[in-house]
Amino acid sequence: MSTHDTLEAMRAHADEFIALRRDIHHHPELPFEERRTSDLVAERLAAWGYRVERGLGGTGVVGQIRRGDGRRALGLRADMDALPIKEATGLAYASRNEGVMHACGHDGHTAMLLAAAKVLAESGGFSGTLNLIFQPAEEYGTSDSGAVRMMDDGLFDKYPCDAIFGMHNMPGWPQGHLVFREGAMMASSDKVYITLVGHGGHGAVPHKAADPVVAAASLVMALQTVVARNVDPLLTAVVTVGVLQAGRANNVIPDRAHLELSVRALDPEVRSLLQQRITDITHAQAQSFGVKAEIDYRRGYAVLINSKDETELARRVGTELVGAERVVVQGPPLTGSEDFAFMLEKRPGCYLLIGNGEGEQAGACMVHNPGYDFNDANVAVGAAYWALLARRFLV
Repeated sequence: MSTHDTLEAMRAHADEFIALRRDIHHHPELPFEERRTSDLVAERLAAWGYRVERGLGGTGVVGQIRRGDGRRALGLRADMDALPIKEATGLAYASRNEGVMHACGHDGHTAMLLAAAKVLAESGGFSGTLNLIFQPAEEYGTSDSGAVRMMDDGLFDKYPCDAIFGMHNMPGWPQGHLVFREGAMMASSDKVYITLVGHGGHGAVPHKAADPVVAAASLVMALQTVVARNVDPLLTAVVTVGVLQAGRANNVIPDRAHLELSVRALDPEVRSLLQQRITDITHAQAQSFGVKAEIDYRRGYAVLINSKDETELARRVGTELVGAERVVVQGPPLTGSEDFAFMLEKRPGCYLLIGNGEGEQAGACMVHNPGYDFNDANVAVGAAYWALLARRFLV
């Protein structure tokens, strides 16, 4: 099947999978609770002739199909979970589950991969093993997210993959444009919980207290020097203090102050440097104010690193499908995070972006926003990309 025929086949199925995407959007499910979505995915895959396994990572689904005598195996991954956000789009298919919505487009990612699954099952055009990975809990945010739990349950032991690929929609890029990047593409994401323990007292006699509020204020400023003075200026690092809580009355010095940090990096060595410097500075600042520091440093998602050969293949397929003018060969890195990074630590592969819309276009609203919606025009393009990639890799 030619590139043109692949895209036309997807367009012929577009209405079916746009309706399916909107159905998933109408019934969003939080991480590790994607039971209805998993049912839908498993039933469709089985009906199209895939060998289906459920329960990997809790609610994950894998569909496998073989064609020809090719020895290579390919993994394509889509995420299925929604976010704890109250939808404000006013759409006819808006979330029916109060306080939960598909604000990141995982409904669209699932629909694109399912559309590709149907066309590949019907028309083939590849020789080898195709593993379709429908992952739960990408939004979980910790090191035991859906990707990790699927692998812990034997994902790559049961379904060996020579390479894996993932795709995410991205508002701010024109609809249907494809963005690639070799190397570090998305940042690590760590959370730090700090409690400064002092000795409370009356605000009128501060010399009789050990004030954790003053220590916390100084610590917030000192932490900014980590990026400004410890990290190479040509590298990327983020240290954000998102929470600072202490006290409840203006004339009472509390005995505790609590801070929460978001820490991000695009290089594993920088990530480790950030952890060491944040830890050292926190203890030093606490000691200088006569208080004690308690630190809970939680490593979250790893740096997402795309391998060279697989990224080059992904670019060629993108150029073949949509033309060079709609392909960004080496896009900018993102300081957002993705748990597909854990899969890329185990297998070579590439994570790419598909533009969801820019400016006044539909789909331009940023993800994780109550007004966001996946751009349905991407269903056919994204599905065609998956089908063409499978046919170019499995030869």
